[in-house]
Amino acid sequence: MMKKTDNDMDSKVVIIPTYNEKENIEAIIRKVFSLEGGYHILVIDDGSPDGTASIVKKLREEFPNRLFIIERNGKQGLGTAYLTGFKWSLDHDYDYTFEMDADFSHNPDDLPRLYEACRDCGGVAIGSRYCDGISVVNWPLGRILMSYFASKYVRRVLSMKVHDCTAGFKCYSREALSTIDLDDVRMKGYGFQIEMKYTAWKLGFKIVEVPIIFVNRKLGTSKMSSGIFGEAFWGVIKLRFRKFHRKAQ
Repeated sequence: MMKKTDNDMDSKVVIIPTYNEKENIEAIIRKVFSLEGGYHILVIDDGSPDGTASIVKKLREEFPNRLFIIERNGKQGLGTAYLTGFKWSLDHDYDYTFEMDADFSHNPDDLPRLYEACRDCGGVAIGSRYCDGISVVNWPLGRILMSYFASKYVRRVLSMKVHDCTAGFKCYSREALSTIDLDDVRMKGYGFQIEMKYTAWKLGFKIVEVPIIFVNRKLGTSKMSSGIFGEAFWGVIKLRFRKFHRKAQ
């Protein structure tokens, strides 16, 4: 499998978890592949009954060396999907690994900015909704306030100087990702995003925020639920008292 692009550029893979994203998946894949930089994509599909995986597998005929898919049985959670993808990325020697939603709420045009920021800092770059005011479009006011004040809460409890603690649009350097003990990540839902940032920060990696505009999905159905906020609320308190160790290389 090709892992390096032309001129020995850094190899980059975008991990996209999916569940019932047939309206968006082909468009998001084609958009990412239209960018310069030789991005690869790994789709983690949790048994979508709408045929999302079939669309990806058909597209693999067109992009056999850039598009990959892991199919799992049933909904196993966002965190476990990304952990599966992270391990796959490390096993395949990618230099930079991205998290991105399938529904265009994260603009693929921001991928190069995240890459450049992560390359420069050597740690983690976040596509931040809140580092430059509130940059969210078409969300209900209640959801904006819940997300914004959740990040404020996390920032205060963990003393982590990140404005968008719950952001899900990110880029990790290989060094940061390989240093985190992925088998020790405990939160699997909404709190997973917080735990990964905090762990990287506690292990000494720099976290930079890149301002983005987050646009609510136009097609498909949101997977957000109120229950995942409960895990994050109590999980953050437990995180405050955790000890973190670098993974043995």
